[in-house]
Amino acid sequence: MAVETSPQRLVELLRELIDADGLGPGDQLPTEPALAERFGVSRTKVREALKLIERDGVVRAVQGRGRFVSPLGALRVERPMTVYEGIGEMLAGRGYAVTTVVLDVGEAACDGQVARALGIAVGDPVIRLARLRLGDGDPLVFSVNAIVRDALPGPVDFRDWSTSLTAALAAHGNRVVSSAARVTATNVPEPYAGRHRLARLDPWLLVEEACVTDTGRRVMHALDYHRGSEIGFHILRRRQG
Repeated sequence: MAVETSPQRLVELLRELIDADGLGPGDQLPTEPALAERFGVSRTKVREALKLIERDGVVRAVQGRGRFVSPLGALRVERPMTVYEGIGEMLAGRGYAVTTVVLDVGEAACDGQVARALGIAVGDPVIRLARLRLGDGDPLVFSVNAIVRDALPGPVDFRDWSTSLTAALAAHGNRVVSSAARVTATNVPEPYAGRHRLARLDPWLLVEEACVTDTGRRVMHALDYHRGSEIGFHILRRRQG
């Protein structure tokens, strides 16, 4: 029986298949029916995932012959920035033992920056959350999140804010699948820099992003300060046209 697997997850599985099967440029991918059986999903889901991976230039389709790995598909980027994942997932994937410390949480009226990012009105209610992520006991990521209030209903005080925000949002029907991100080098703002002795680790890589659900709704604005001396991002670039 087919299982519920998103097209984005299937794209990851297809990339893993290319690696696991040792496929190189010009090698042919299995057929749609074979992929559907291998992954335990419908052919419709496989077709959607193949369109996505073709769009990324990893695979090319040849009319009447099938789909083949492109030269780009042979280039591997470890945990690329173009793959959406939570901070906890990212750090755990790099081998860290992750601890989350909640610094501040509460309801607030959103400012202009958050309103523009989320497409809501200035003053609309949001949940504002500040957290520090430790890897093996050392500060690695400082985050400030603003979540649309009705995306996480219920009293703020009764929720465990040390757990995954993406999982919590998904549990309320808001499954985040993508984001628009901007990366800059900066310092952690006050009062957190002084209060938690983070200024000594400046500069940080700030990733600002608006997180979007599978229905196209923007539900979370994130300011994630990554410790520059410890965390970098891998990007695969290609010329358009």
